[in-house]
Amino acid sequence: MESGLNFIDLILKASLLVQLVMLTLVGMSIASWAIIFQRKGILGRAVSEAREFERKFWSGMDLSKLYGEVSAKTVPASGLEALFAAGFKEFARHKKSSTPSAVMVIEGTHRSMRVALSREIEKLESGLSFLATVGSISPYIGLFGTVWGIMNAFIALGEVKQATLQMVAPGIAEALIATAMGLFAAIPAVMAYNRFAKDVERAETQYVNFMEEFSNILHRQTANSAEAK
Repeated sequence: MESGLNFIDLILKASLLVQLVMLTLVGMSIASWAIIFQRKGILGRAVSEAREFERKFWSGMDLSKLYGEVSAKTVPASGLEALFAAGFKEFARHKKSSTPSAVMVIEGTHRSMRVALSREIEKLESGLSFLATVGSISPYIGLFGTVWGIMNAFIALGEVKQATLQMVAPGIAEALIATAMGLFAAIPAVMAYNRFAKDVERAETQYVNFMEEFSNILHRQTANSAEAK
């Protein structure tokens, strides 16, 4: 004699609307896991590349040579390299002008690096809004499927003369599966979003600190050049 309820049978025998809710939740869960693995790889590379670039930058290497290496790469610069390339390019452009001032150089390089910073943070944050959306609405989508399924179960129960728990249990069970699937989609998305948001915040702090330190270096070089003249 069979005991319990078959999970697959409950899904297949659920009403069309509840099945659509389940299918939507499965799709959202698959998409969120794809973004989770993608973001994990991208943020991990961003951290390692930033660490490697800072090692080169603070090794005492000539900035012009370092800029040449960054510009010569076939892959577009990203992370700290992108900030450095944007700032040094603007610095070199101001140095070629007839009367470069330290204030003008710093303002120009700062603006260029700010734009580059905004672009890099936007790249790192890509997909996080989707994770936040999945984490916030999945339980409600699952709850909607549950309410609809239970409502249908009680409507069917009202049409029979003698109601038993055995008659209503499958309908309620298939409805509760929608809530379980909603939580299954939401929990990993919320956990990943919180983790990645912290990682992006740390990366942004690192980028901003580098930007300020680099600006100070360029300011000193410009001031020394002006005094030499």
